[in-house]
Amino acid sequence: MKDQTTTEGLAQTEIATFGAGCFWCVEAVFLELDGVVAVESGYSGGTVPNPTYEQVCAGTTGHAEVCRVIYDPAKIDYEDLLEAFWKTHDPTTPNRQGDDVGTQYRSVIFYQDQQQKDLAEKYLRQLDASGAFQNPIVTEIMPAAEFYKAEQYHQDYYRDNRQQFYCRVVISPKLEKFRKAFKDKLKAGD
Repeated sequence: MKDQTTTEGLAQTEIATFGAGCFWCVEAVFLELDGVVAVESGYSGGTVPNPTYEQVCAGTTGHAEVCRVIYDPAKIDYEDLLEAFWKTHDPTTPNRQGDDVGTQYRSVIFYQDQQQKDLAEKYLRQLDASGAFQNPIVTEIMPAAEFYKAEQYHQDYYRDNRQQFYCRVVISPKLEKFRKAFKDKLKAGD
């Protein structure tokens, strides 16, 4: 059953969960999209309940850093979220994105229902057939697992820390490229 959220005064929303490296980067990207209501950084896919950032970074819990994207399907569809996911990270590098290395940085989609699974697998097959990547895609497509919201200082990290070195060197250039490629799907004023 699809995980749906109804918030007072907001339209019916749905959830998508993606891991594409550091959740600070993933969160910053998805927050730009029109129709995305909220993005929460957290951990999923591991074996330890209520893991801490330090435990996840140690690589012993099995969790991936993920973002839970809460979106309005009347404004943006799951296929658009998949496009942003696939085009904003390297899905061919196992357990790494750039200088971030470890199982917590793996490329993973946690689907909420059969439709999300089917769409993710279809997109993956299309990417494989297109030859878009020189190396094989290693993205895992798995049923939604328990989501543990990350510590508060990880939420809205880019917005609150734009001058931090990692934000300036890694996230800002990624956002600049993303904004050019997805300019017709951004929130007004972005």
